[in-house]
Amino acid sequence: MSKTYFSRTHEYVTVDGNIGYIGITDFAQNALGNVVYVDMPEEGDDVAAGEEFGAVESVKAASELISPVSGAVVESNEHLIDNPRLINQDAMANWIIKVELSDPSELDALMDEAAYKEFCATEGAH
Repeated sequence: MSKTYFSRTHEYVTVDGNIGYIGITDFAQNALGNVVYVDMPEEGDDVAAGEEFGAVESVKAASELISPVSGAVVESNEHLIDNPRLINQDAMANWIIKVELSDPSELDALMDEAAYKEFCATEGAH
């Protein structure tokens, strides 16, 4: 059974076994507006928790992608190359990269959905 975790930088990771699907949250895509380009690592690259692994560009801004977990990239979502707006249509269904987790204990530092919603509510109030 998969479980989704959220970071304070508005990325999510949905974990199924030892594989994590990483993308940006609905909150993030709403803030960005129309996504026009996604810069992502290639298969075989390594990502580290808390480190930049790419960027999402919209008509309004560019935003760094910060990995919520460490691991090896096993796949990049090639659908986003030709159609980056899939993120605007359904951010949670259109992951950016798929990684094999190298340290599942890193998930303990992330938020569950309820905590993330509360975090977004307080962040939106500032």
